[in-house]
Amino acid sequence: MRYLDEYRDGRVAAKILAEIRRVTTRPWTLMEVCGGQTHSIVKHGVDRMLPGEIELVHGPGCPVCVTPLEQIDKAHAIARLPGVIFASFGDMLRVPGSQTDLLRLKSEGADVRIVYAPLDAVRLAQEHPERQVVFFAVGFETTAPANALAVSRARALGVENFSMLVSQVLVPPAITAVLQSPGSRVRGFLGPGHVCTVMGYREYEPIAAHYRVPIVITGFEPIDILDGVLHTVRLLEAGETRVENQYSRVVSRMGNAAARRLIWSVFDVCDRKWRGVGAIPKSGLRLRYEFRDYDAEHRFDVGAMETLEPAVCMSGQILRGLKKPHDCPAFGSACTPERPLGATMVSAEGACAAYYAYGRHHEQVAP
Repeated sequence: MRYLDEYRDGRVAAKILAEIRRVTTRPWTLMEVCGGQTHSIVKHGVDRMLPGEIELVHGPGCPVCVTPLEQIDKAHAIARLPGVIFASFGDMLRVPGSQTDLLRLKSEGADVRIVYAPLDAVRLAQEHPERQVVFFAVGFETTAPANALAVSRARALGVENFSMLVSQVLVPPAITAVLQSPGSRVRGFLGPGHVCTVMGYREYEPIAAHYRVPIVITGFEPIDILDGVLHTVRLLEAGETRVENQYSRVVSRMGNAAARRLIWSVFDVCDRKWRGVGAIPKSGLRLRYEFRDYDAEHRFDVGAMETLEPAVCMSGQILRGLKKPHDCPAFGSACTPERPLGATMVSAEGACAAYYAYGRHHEQVAP
């Protein structure tokens, strides 16, 4: 199968690993940005294949994990309202808020529905004109075009009972926040392949130049990731700081022009809170003023929320690459996929969920 089997070929992996060992002369800490990359790394044991000098740490690349607790609590408040159908992707239903989650609210009688695309929520609004349909618009730049399309389509069709609770975030400011974080050890990045498919990678070039870090746009299969590591280590060893594109079979420097036009026709850049990270300037998207009637925060008076994170949860430090899941005292005991304390244990792209799924909670970790 093209673009699958050849990117899981053990013989190719062995050759790349040998080259990584050959070129590595000192320790380097790299961060993979995307949660899909984290999942692949843990599933295939890529981090264990690498020489001891190379450490991979996990970044804030899981959109479910970084959705701010305040937005989740607002989602719960809206879902509880009579006459509301609250629509969401399935991966948000078990994300814990301060008190509950959407799945529990559904069991208590709230009309919470799983949809597979934002346009499904628009269709729900057309089918139920007597009710308010709210879609939870979560994600990085990858989901922004579909969310923008849903809003523009709803306005074009005159669907007035549809709105979005927006929690769109942008990756480049998050990378900057990681680099500015006290205690950060990251010296290079495996860049987010899916995000760059939409946006291109021009935005990463000033970051690489200003902070003097290499950023290698990387795919998601084991060979992709190993090759991305090799590209990054070569740049570090040579003292070069630029953006390279390992994922060239999918990503171009300019990205998808039509998708970008659609995003900017509906959204503006805004400051945004990230769960576990805090507020990052100009790191989010909000609906433009002319689409304010489709903004659920404008339509429903949910106001500011007092939030409460479990004190023992270390997901914020994990998202910033400062800790790993097995460093958390609750990991695999008080916090499991069945009883998650933090979002990193809920989402399939979360680092804690990936570590748990592949048995790393059973391992003894040296103090």
